[in-house]
Amino acid sequence: MAIFPARAAGLAADPNSTNAIMTDIPKEKHVFQAEIRQLLDLVVHSLYTDKEIFLRELISNASDAMEKLRHLEATEKAVHDPGLPLEIHLTTDEDGKTLTIADHGVGMTREELVAHLGTIAHSGTKAFLQAAKESGGSPAGLIGQFGVGFYSAFMVAERVEVFTRSWRPDGEELVWTSDGEGGYEVGEAPGQTRGVKVVLHLKEDQLEYAKEYRVKQLVETYSNFVGFPIFLNGKRINEVEALWLKNKADITEEQYKAFYQFAGKAFDDPAYRLHFSADAPITINALVFAPSENPERMGFGKVDGGVALYCKKVLIDADPKGLLPEWLRFMKGVVDSADLPLNISRETMQDSALVRKLNSVISKRIIRMFEKESADDPEKFRGFYRKFERFFKEGVVTDHANRDALAKLLRYESSLTDPGALCGLADYVSRAKEGQEEIYWLGGPNREALDSSPYLEAFRARGLEVLYFMDVVDEYVADSLREFEGKKLVSIRHAGVEMADHEAEGEALDAARTEALCAFLKDELGDKVTTVASGKRLVDSPVIALVPTDAMSPQMRQMMKAMDENFKDEVKVELEINPRHPLVKKLAAASESDPDLAKLVARQVFDNALISAGLLEDARDTITRMNQLMERALG
Repeated sequence: MAIFPARAAGLAADPNSTNAIMTDIPKEKHVFQAEIRQLLDLVVHSLYTDKEIFLRELISNASDAMEKLRHLEATEKAVHDPGLPLEIHLTTDEDGKTLTIADHGVGMTREELVAHLGTIAHSGTKAFLQAAKESGGSPAGLIGQFGVGFYSAFMVAERVEVFTRSWRPDGEELVWTSDGEGGYEVGEAPGQTRGVKVVLHLKEDQLEYAKEYRVKQLVETYSNFVGFPIFLNGKRINEVEALWLKNKADITEEQYKAFYQFAGKAFDDPAYRLHFSADAPITINALVFAPSENPERMGFGKVDGGVALYCKKVLIDADPKGLLPEWLRFMKGVVDSADLPLNISRETMQDSALVRKLNSVISKRIIRMFEKESADDPEKFRGFYRKFERFFKEGVVTDHANRDALAKLLRYESSLTDPGALCGLADYVSRAKEGQEEIYWLGGPNREALDSSPYLEAFRARGLEVLYFMDVVDEYVADSLREFEGKKLVSIRHAGVEMADHEAEGEALDAARTEALCAFLKDELGDKVTTVASGKRLVDSPVIALVPTDAMSPQMRQMMKAMDENFKDEVKVELEINPRHPLVKKLAAASESDPDLAKLVARQVFDNALISAGLLEDARDTITRMNQLMERALG
């Protein structure tokens, strides 16, 4: 079994098999102390959420060892075999049921094998980092801090061999062997080059890790951006660089695109990107992208978060809860920090307050990026917004800290825009009439229905712009936002909307006849209406039904009924009449000359108003009455 790539790949071939080394050379036997055995059992069975984490830990250890070697080459006069390439080599052997991880790092002496591998939580990396700091220098990129990552190997291996040769010129060539239970052995192993080679003899139920495709999958998931080349069976597999740590000026558009597609497992092109570094509250390097397609919009269901958390280029969590607000789950990319306070298994952050701070810093940066992009290229942003508007609206409703900033990104059609064109709330405010203290909106199923709505007549006549809410969630958004730049969001369906007088065309009923007609209508309609009165709302329509401020919109009512077939929402309306409309004048006359006909017309006109308001639940009486009216009209 070839467990180490040949010298041609930068590594020396083993002249003897592993088993020969194990059986032919005497070894020192060591017994784990009782508390060490207990701690090892904890590491193997309880510490890590997923067994597959073991490979991330071993690759991280190899990376650390080579970072240390880089530092030593700059500070020490003599390093054994300085020409060896700093690479990580993985070798799978399905027949031999092994996985090998090899590096050309600092290696270990006999004393270091005992100290680092024979004592759990005695972190060589941590001790080395401390010594480096005390000597005035600190190598970058060291990952391990707790000294337990190596022992994750026993989650998948029944026996582990560690072949090593120290960087020191007089270093021995050694092998450390253990089954992870009673103890370990240390012996000589001639033929080793500088560094460490870990051979995992896999358990019968963990043989998937001897398969090349599975190991490749794990490297791409957890360790792809480690700062050294990683080879699997002689072929390099981590060619996508950690672009978030590079200078933006040194990165091409093609590199950004390739990184986005790799990190986000995406096939489209990114629409926008944000590449930034920050020093507070901790050091952050981030590269995140907004995709050009929205899977949720295409019916794929709710997507998982796409921004992964890294620590020193090693994946900590692919979907860290709380790192970004839920509404930003469509974003893809990487957030990396060398200062993350991780738990001992390096799978989650320990400081929830710090997570909230990171959330605040990153989400605000993303929102500012969208603001800038929307200003720089409004047309492009409108196209993007059409696909992702639900996320921004969700953010307004759920993300209180960023609500005002997100409101600037909302886009709507309005009574003053061309069909299909969108405007922002800031655009609306800039066009508002002098003294106008409200932002008016009207909900409806489509542009055609809204353009022809009787609710719009008075506002159009006065030149007042009305936003069109054609998404069922827009009402939630308005209720959550309530105001923008000091102006309240007001539905024009609601009663109580004040507006200036407007000189309308045509002669109106006099005050006495108007009052009499209103009393007639109130008597006929009874408790279906709270009031009947003449008003300023109408120009071309005879009557309008105004709903209370706490009443649901038609879209909201339809959604609630779809969710609950037993949903009931009895709404009593205010009926407003147009005393200039010919039908209203004739109804006033009929109420005196032909009360029976007037009653039929009154109920029909009222149902028409309910239909316009989206409040008519049952049209059977309306149809029967309409037939009666047509019969009478035809004599």
